[in-house]
Amino acid sequence: MIGISACLGGVFCRYDGNTQTIPQLQALVAKKQAIMICPEVLGGLNTPRDPAEIIGGDGFDVWRCDAVVASCQGVDVTAAYKAGAIRAYEKLKALDVTQVVLKEGSPSCGSHQIYDGAFSGNKVAGVGVATAYFVKQGIEVYSENNYHQLITIATN
Repeated sequence: MIGISACLGGVFCRYDGNTQTIPQLQALVAKKQAIMICPEVLGGLNTPRDPAEIIGGDGFDVWRCDAVVASCQGVDVTAAYKAGAIRAYEKLKALDVTQVVLKEGSPSCGSHQIYDGAFSGNKVAGVGVATAYFVKQGIEVYSENNYHQLITIATN
């Protein structure tokens, strides 16, 4: 079994209330080969919600308390992002999930790129808060851009 971002599995849980469904991932959930998680929702954030970005670094910096996650209104939502990452990890660990496919660009789930923290629409190299936590716990992280090899392995 693998873990996937709930928005990639068809759940309308993105900050804007939408989904980013990938039919192949949604099919794995239907076949009970994948479990969906949304760290932001698990952290207590509503759907829809104000966009948020990491300010001052990336997810690893958030865990070191060198960066924060803030909404576009300036509300510090760092605690919710951290709590959601921990809760998501607990769900994954309970099912012995060691590999996940997460939504690229997300302040929670980005695995290669996140937004720059200035709400400019520009992306920078970095990882989200949940991704950083998962990596620190030994979970292998893929994005919707590079998950195909993992899916081949998981379904054989």
